[in-house]
Amino acid sequence: MKQLTQAEEEIMHILWQLERAFVKEIVEKFDNPKPAYNTVSTLIRILEKKGFVGYDAFGKSHQYYPLVKKEEYTKKYLNRFVENYFSGSYEQLVSFFTKQEKMNINDLEKLLDELKNKES
Repeated sequence: MKQLTQAEEEIMHILWQLERAFVKEIVEKFDNPKPAYNTVSTLIRILEKKGFVGYDAFGKSHQYYPLVKKEEYTKKYLNRFVENYFSGSYEQLVSFFTKQEKMNINDLEKLLDELKNKES
């Protein structure tokens, strides 16, 4: 699975939220200043070629939908991120966030509880 550009990811997040949408509906979901219709249309076609988006044709219009689930992409992206920046160690990732004070003891306890529940 290929990694997406930031612009492609933005469109995928909108499609994951809407589940099905025409280009006009995708453009409407962007904050101001909104991207041009043609820009979004081009990016959607790129996502289609990459295998992330499918469509149903309605005359000359196309309604697009995600072919890749958000969870699937997130898992691949996160694994790649941890591999590239933390030598594949999730322990180093958690350590990084605790040192940056982005994660407090309550967050760590919740994480431990989730891990314990997963083992059960």
